[in-house]
Amino acid sequence: MTTLDTAPWQEALADATEATRRGLPVFPIGRTKMPAIRSPHHDDPPGTPKCRGECGRPGHGVHDATLDEQRLAALFAAAPHAIGYGIACGRRENPLLGVDLDRKNGVDGVESLRALADEHGFEVPATVVIATPSGGLHLWFTGPAGARVQNSAGRLGPGIDVRGYGGYLVGPGSWTPKGVYRVAEMRPIARLPLALLALMTPEPVQKEVARASRGLRPRQRTAVLTGLVKSVLDAREGRRNSILFWAACQGFKDARQGLVDEQAVTGALVEAATRSGLSEAEARHTVQSAYRSGATA
Repeated sequence: MTTLDTAPWQEALADATEATRRGLPVFPIGRTKMPAIRSPHHDDPPGTPKCRGECGRPGHGVHDATLDEQRLAALFAAAPHAIGYGIACGRRENPLLGVDLDRKNGVDGVESLRALADEHGFEVPATVVIATPSGGLHLWFTGPAGARVQNSAGRLGPGIDVRGYGGYLVGPGSWTPKGVYRVAEMRPIARLPLALLALMTPEPVQKEVARASRGLRPRQRTAVLTGLVKSVLDAREGRRNSILFWAACQGFKDARQGLVDEQAVTGALVEAATRSGLSEAEARHTVQSAYRSGATA
């Protein structure tokens, strides 16, 4: 490569390295925003089990994402045509979740998100905002530990895409033929509103919350309980009690504000905790401890 060719590559590596220092797992991408390293399994015969990096070789897209600077340098060395980097979503204790708002072809994702917030009674908090070359915006949020938010395109509304586990966001500074991804607003990454998390939740969880909170208005069920139940259902072994305690504290806080019935909080969270692996006695004890901690606060 000539010096002219290496400049975008060097800038992408520098930006990606800085991202790892902020705790963001990253990997190299090319001019089409796709992973820059060819899959080592490209010529595998049909029916070969899918590999997500278990083989140890580079070329697994978002599953290559790393926080290790030496590993990142090796990935970029294997991707001489990389001119940007992707940030893996849905990982670690406070998983990064992205809301991609498109503004093109007559669709305005910003307006769609505003309408969604009005309909479901939540506010979109100030957070990191990345401006895309096409005029759209990427909003960065963190979710609860273990949140397995699924990727989706347009499911929440026109122009609203979601980047969760297995997805990625294009990092600021990345170059494409249409322009550069730039930081529009730099703030601490905000927590994803529970009502918005609820709307990203698979239908089976929605139905479970509806059963556990029978008698509440649908808007209350969605905004108050669904996100909390999902957090408990997704909690990893070893963190189930702590996540349940946190969720119960949040639920009873909303109950004291008159947003939801205390019995609905208890029923929904105990049921979710037993499904995630706790005994009913252990779940009830944790929920009761959360209730007492709020009552004496």
